[in-house]
Amino acid sequence: MAVRKTVKKNADGSAPAGVATPSVANPELIAALKELERDRNLSAEVLMEALEAALVSAYKRNFVREAEAVGNPVVIVDRENGAYRVFARRTVVAEVTDPAIEISVADAGGKAAGENFDVEITPKEFGRIAAQTAKQVIVQRIREAERDMVFDEYNDRLDELVGGQVLRYEQRNMFVDLGKAEAILPVSEQVAHESFRINERVRAYVMEVRKTNRGPQIILSRIHPNVVRRLFEQEIPEVSQGIVEVKDVAREPGARSKISVWTNEEDIDAVGACLGPRSSRVNNIGEELRGEKIDVIQWSPDPATYVANALAPAKVISVHLNEREHLAEAVVPDYQLSLAIGKEGQNVRLAARLTGWRIDIHNEEQWAEVMSQRVDEDKEREELAAMAEVAAEESGVELTAEMLAQDEELIRKLQELQRMTLGEDEVEEEEATPDAEPEIAE
Repeated sequence: MAVRKTVKKNADGSAPAGVATPSVANPELIAALKELERDRNLSAEVLMEALEAALVSAYKRNFVREAEAVGNPVVIVDRENGAYRVFARRTVVAEVTDPAIEISVADAGGKAAGENFDVEITPKEFGRIAAQTAKQVIVQRIREAERDMVFDEYNDRLDELVGGQVLRYEQRNMFVDLGKAEAILPVSEQVAHESFRINERVRAYVMEVRKTNRGPQIILSRIHPNVVRRLFEQEIPEVSQGIVEVKDVAREPGARSKISVWTNEEDIDAVGACLGPRSSRVNNIGEELRGEKIDVIQWSPDPATYVANALAPAKVISVHLNEREHLAEAVVPDYQLSLAIGKEGQNVRLAARLTGWRIDIHNEEQWAEVMSQRVDEDKEREELAAMAEVAAEESGVELTAEMLAQDEELIRKLQELQRMTLGEDEVEEEEATPDAEPEIAE
């Protein structure tokens, strides 16, 4: 860009004090910006605009009186030779109300109303100040740009696994070197029995990326269920290719996980593909998780079948669903009851998380008792309903399905109403009967 041709005079027509002419070219600045644009992938124009804004602040800070007199100073850096110039910018108007920021059309040298009219006011000492400011701005912008690049890179890797090297521990929080950035694995996201030595390699899940004044903060996790999901995607080709789909994951970190898989391909066994020969694939994932046991479950669109599969390794005889309470009652052989429940309820707990159903486990004997009890309850409910109908008919109350669902409470209220009605009828009969004549004692 050619050097701007400017008018150098004050508003009253006098020459401004302390103005240096001509402005000194600065080709080193242009060369530095082009190098940054090439090597750091930073926009030279964005840097130039930031530099101009910083130079305005530097001018106002170092030349207070001049800046106050000007009212609206601007700094323009020549894009061709890097020369710094300070201008008093006025807006061309038909009628001037504020001479510090406005100029009339007559004095604007042919400029139309609404355009800018610049008068150069570059101080003699401004070159040294500008050079210092330019250096600070460029260094700061490089830091910000690098932070933004790191943030963008890891923000794009949210919900993925990353590998790094353990740097240090601070208050039990682990700091991990990811190469381009430093991440933190909080103690709340660490598996209780896992321990990593300094400089040991670790893989973790990118749970969150935050922008802070000190740069991006990357939060990792080793306990998130998606740690297992992402390991399956990395270690099992059929999953990474999309042939086998991971449906759900339930996990108790460090102890046991259940993962359900499914495929549309009829000639592929989804569970077998994930297990691998002699369970080698799933064992490799378990080793990455420091010995965590993993159950691979066949997903099914039928909830009863899915619940039965989720209770593996226990064998399930039948599953009975209660849609209203979202409850699945599984019946297992007597000898499979403890296996279905698992140690401290772990197996059934993970199965419930995996399927989204509340699960009750019964052996055959318990289920027979439950069914017998429910038959008795159904009979009692039918009897109560019949009593309710009789009581309602005698008391003149119209029954609804909601009222019948209240069972005993409804019967009690209807019977009270029936007694009250019968009592009123008896009183009316007594009032209608003439009093008997009193007996006369002989």
